This record gives sequence, structure tokens and C-alpha cells, in this order.
Amino acid sequence: MGTVALAVMDGTQLLDIAVPAEIFGVPRSDLVDPWYDFVVCGAPTARIGGWFQPRAPRGWADFVAADTVIVPAVRDVDDLPADLVDAVHAAHERGSRIVSISTGAFVLAAAGLLDGHRATTYWPLADALAARYPRIDVDPTAVFVADGPVLTSAGRTAGMHLCVHIVRTDHGDAVANALASQLTLPLDRNAELSGPDPCDRVLSQLFPWVAENIDRPLTVPDLARRANMSTRSLTRRFNAITGVTPLQWLLTQRINRAQELLETTNDSVEHIADQTGMGTAATLRRHFNRAVGVSPDAYRRTFRTGVNQLVG
Repeated sequence: MGTVALAVMDGTQLLDIAVPAEIFGVPRSDLVDPWYDFVVCGAPTARIGGWFQPRAPRGWADFVAADTVIVPAVRDVDDLPADLVDAVHAAHERGSRIVSISTGAFVLAAAGLLDGHRATTYWPLADALAARYPRIDVDPTAVFVADGPVLTSAGRTAGMHLCVHIVRTDHGDAVANALASQLTLPLDRNAELSGPDPCDRVLSQLFPWVAENIDRPLTVPDLARRANMSTRSLTRRFNAITGVTPLQWLLTQRINRAQELLETTNDSVEHIADQTGMGTAATLRRHFNRAVGVSPDAYRRTFRTGVNQLVG
């Protein structure tokens, strides 16, 4: 629906532009025709991943004029590109929908767009965002946050969920669900299901700890001890806040992490099983296939195909 402009800067990683390019830049006449008008904007000398150079990217004037603008992860949150910050601010003033993926939230914050609003970013840097911009209500556990015309997401995989959410907003559930199926994206990850109510202090403190220890063979009693409550009380709290049991939520976090590793590394399935606390490759394959609908190897091939199409 309208024009989607993706910002590219010198040093932007290829994976950080692959997701919005795949979702908004590939015509999908089987779903909606016409689809989005996708443009890449930035400095003409920008190199992606240090080696790939987009052919004649549009300038910042086209970025500001777009209906939706997307800021991918930035290489250094302590050295934000001033021209990008200015362009994001101008696009917001013009009425564009503003989207950030991962540490791109720091650009939105520098432009003053997140003050007084709830937002999220790449989880390990959530505390840094909150400390630097105390007027932002930073949620370190949300997959993505849609606060009016400004939308933020956590890491790369979360950015995919946010992009599908945008399609859902523009074109409805049927189109978004069909797109998620094409992307082998579990439908239950298209909403903010991985984060607790921000008013629930217990779970807000527990969830980041789980993310940091996801490689451990955590159990529900482990979570209850960490939260300093009984397993029964924890289960009630989880059901009330997330709508799922602690065990179901924990398994979802393991699958989410496995997807991220399949997308961003060449690690073997056996190593990924170890990193996600699944124990064995067989266990990972069984749960992954059940949750995502394809095997880990097929998921990796599908994602890498999208990247290769972008480069080619």
C-alpha cells in the first residue's frame, strides 16, 4: 500500500535489508495486485556488508516522500548518521509511517520520535536505549511494538514479524496469513506474544534472564525459582499475561532463537540444538518442524534463497 522506502547506510549488513526487501520488494500478485512500491534510499556510495553496493539508490528526498520508511540496524549506536536522523525526522513531519528494525530504534530516538512512547530494540541494547533516552518507555521483552505511526522491533527475526504486521494492517488477516505461510513464519509470532504486560514486573525481569540463558536446559521449576514464586503461581501468571503455559512459552523462545541462528550463522543443527537448550538435533528437528512447518535445514535454505535473490 503506497511506497516503502528502506534506508541503507555504509556498513549496513545484508541480512538487515534482506527481510524488508523480501517482504515489500517482491511482487505478490497472487496475494494483492498491485503490491508495494519498494525503493532503496541512501548515499550513492553506501556499501552493504562492506562489499555489496546497491545500484543507484534513491536519495533522501525520496525517502522523506515515502508512505512508509524503514530504518534497519545501525552499525554503531554511538555514531548515528546525521543525514539519516534528519531524513527520519522530516519523514515523520510529513506524515510517513516510521519503522525501525533492531538498533534502528536509536535513530528514531535521536530524531525525537520515541519520547513518551513505548518502544523496543535489539534486546542486549535495550538498557542502553533506556538510559540514553529516559523519556522512552523501553520494553526489553517485546518482539515488536506498534505505537501509532511509529513501529519498532527487536532483532532481525523480530523485524520479519513486524513487516508482516504492517502487511496485516494494510491488507488484512487473510493476506498476512498467506504471506506468513509463504515465508514459513509461524502465525503465532505475528503479534506481541513474546513480551509480558509492561506492568507485570516479575515477568518483565524474568524474560530477559531467560533470553540470556536459553542455552541451558531450563525447566518450569527453574523459572519459578528465578521468579521467587511457586510453579503453580508462575503458571497462573503466565496464563493470565501471555495466554500460554510457561513450558509453551519457553519452547517458543527456543524455536525463535533457533530461527535466528539458522538465518544468521552456518552453525550445524547439532550446534544450534546445544545453543538453544534443545539438547539434541533430533529434539530440535521435532519441535521445529511442529512449530514452523518445515525442517531446520529447509528453513535455512528458504531464507538463504531470499538473500541470494536480493544480491542477484
